[in-house]
Amino acid sequence: QVQLVESGGGLVQAGGSLRLSCAASGSIFSINAMGWYRQAPGKQRELVGSITSGGSTNYADSVKGRFTISRDNAKNTVYLQMNSLSPEHTAVYYCYAETIALDTLAPKRYWGQGTQVTVSS
Repeated sequence: QVQLVESGGGLVQAGGSLRLSCAASGSIFSINAMGWYRQAPGKQRELVGSITSGGSTNYADSVKGRFTISRDNAKNTVYLQMNSLSPEHTAVYYCYAETIALDTLAPKRYWGQGTQVTVSS
């Protein structure tokens, strides 16, 4: 079993910053891509961005220049630094990890539980 635990969400004023963390643990052989999705009220879940094990990143156009994804491979942790936040960024943010589990050696995507980010105007 693999678990992803998120932290760092909360309430912030417009223009502020937040840093989300997501730590993977369990029977992990390796982790390939990690990343973040978000789901705003009444909307579908959408990709925020991703990062490969080598550190290459990809972002949704709507967050380029404001959000930065990084990871610490030694800690199996991915981060989402969010700057210049505005109310449109209010959503539940979910991390994921493309993981090879020790027992199956098969790739599988695991998800975090989600963390609420609320930006007040």
